[in-house]
Amino acid sequence: MKNIRNFSIRVDDLTGAPTRALLALHLAGMRAGTPPEHVFALDLSGLRDPAITVWSAWDGAEIAAIGALRTMDDGTGEVKSMRTHPAHLRRGAAAALLDHIIAEARARGMTRLSLETGCGPSFAAALALYRRRGFVDGAAFGSYVPSTFNQFLHLEL
Repeated sequence: MKNIRNFSIRVDDLTGAPTRALLALHLAGMRAGTPPEHVFALDLSGLRDPAITVWSAWDGAEIAAIGALRTMDDGTGEVKSMRTHPAHLRRGAAAALLDHIIAEARARGMTRLSLETGCGPSFAAALALYRRRGFVDGAAFGSYVPSTFNQFLHLEL
């Protein structure tokens, strides 16, 4: 467990009700304005993949945010399932969690972090956070196919 900016960040086993509720909110949000074939958010079973580590950020007994890191076969990583609980928006939970994920990717020897995210106003805050951390727009990666509903960002480590 690691404390950053008053948030306790820990590996999450996905069994707790607060984590499951936040993941359900995340999936609902991703599906709200995107056609089903363009939603790449992972459900609980997808996040249990051995190549994925999920962390949650806590403010005392309250879950503040979740995020995950997928280890890719080519020595790179993918940021997955980033979501801040509505009660903790604009308080630094996502920034603390993303900083933790970036540090963990470096510690694991990854050469790049990438992510796929949506387009439009509802993604503006997340995109601003990623860009403040050095992520830049780039090409599709892995099995993703570019569309008008998604975009790709990369951070060289």
